[in-house]
Amino acid sequence: MSRIHLVTNETATQEQQALFDAIQSQLGVVPNFLKIFANSPVALKSFLGLYGVANEGSLDPLTRERIALAMAQQNSCEYCLSAHTALGKKAGLSNDEITANRAGSSQDAKAAIAVKLAHSLAEHKGEITTAELIEARNAGFTDGDIVEIITHVGMNILTNILGKASRVEIDFPKVNLA
Repeated sequence: MSRIHLVTNETATQEQQALFDAIQSQLGVVPNFLKIFANSPVALKSFLGLYGVANEGSLDPLTRERIALAMAQQNSCEYCLSAHTALGKKAGLSNDEITANRAGSSQDAKAAIAVKLAHSLAEHKGEITTAELIEARNAGFTDGDIVEIITHVGMNILTNILGKASRVEIDFPKVNLA
């Protein structure tokens, strides 16, 4: 059971319901972690804004999911791991790729560099080496791409913390942490 109140359609204010309606129209469902976020409509709007901007960037959807899987495993967030396993499969990631992502890598050489950089950013709280930046650039990532990788790390750390702090009920097929 969640340790932070889950806002439902029955308990939502007009503002919260409007946000739920917008989410429902885009995703077809309002995931439980967004129902936790909805306790603060300002926080939910901020997250949705960041999420929307981050998903319009240069990183492809598969790489974004790879980073999310790596962050969920690294930060021990079972909710996010379950969600991004489902979303990753829907986006086209294989089971073997998901396993590699959870281990901080990828079967795709370029994506492996992005996932490795994301893992290092989280592990070292941003204190990455110049060699890691050069490796990313040599793999074809621009400084804009690198900033987007950093953005996705930050966004995933936020959702991982929310998932763990709230102990939100998993509403995706459950995946256990390694």
